Amino acid sequence: MKKEKINDFFQRLEKNNPNPSTELNYYDSYTLLIAVVLSAQATDESVNKVTKNLFLIAKNPKQMIDLGESKLKALVKTIGLFNSKSKNIIKLSKILLEIHNGMVPKTREDLEKLPGVGRKTANVVLNVAFGIPTIAVDTHVFRVSNRTGLATGKNPLEVEKKLDKVVPVNFKQQAHNLLILHGRYICKSRKPNCVSCKVNDLCYWKNKTI
Repeated sequence: MKKEKINDFFQRLEKNNPNPSTELNYYDSYTLLIAVVLSAQATDESVNKVTKNLFLIAKNPKQMIDLGESKLKALVKTIGLFNSKSKNIIKLSKILLEIHNGMVPKTREDLEKLPGVGRKTANVVLNVAFGIPTIAVDTHVFRVSNRTGLATGKNPLEVEKKLDKVVPVNFKQQAHNLLILHGRYICKSRKPNCVSCKVNDLCYWKNKTI
């Protein structure tokens, strides 16, 4: 996609959704981190259902450790991979207390050292919690970027690096959420709603239906 089209692309997405934000419920950087860890291979809706009760009793590292792995598992058992996620949440909470004074670190390097935290999760936390213009590439961002021709790549890292180069500076902070929401509600995996898409004329996808 050419530079002038990319600017138009994001202008239209922003006009359609002026204040895009994560649909995960959270209170601060720690609860956001926990919510994002839980959201791997799970919907935001399903995560919000369990964190509604979880965050009432454990919303900081110490409280999470005091809750313990067994009780944590019981609270998040409806989430996929809840066993491994629970173990990682307890482990990362201990690391936050022991190494980071109970605070969520503000660098990708330190975040990725935490159990259960990969590049995508780190980018979400950096962007949403700390206002750093990173672009987390989940399945929605990956699909939209490749379909439209915005930033093509064989894997999330390739797409992320291309997006980092082509997204206009003034849209860097919101690009992540704009693309996620567009992919979640319009450019869906199985039945994309091309007719309602605000950028369908800019899209290079050969299978679009308008």
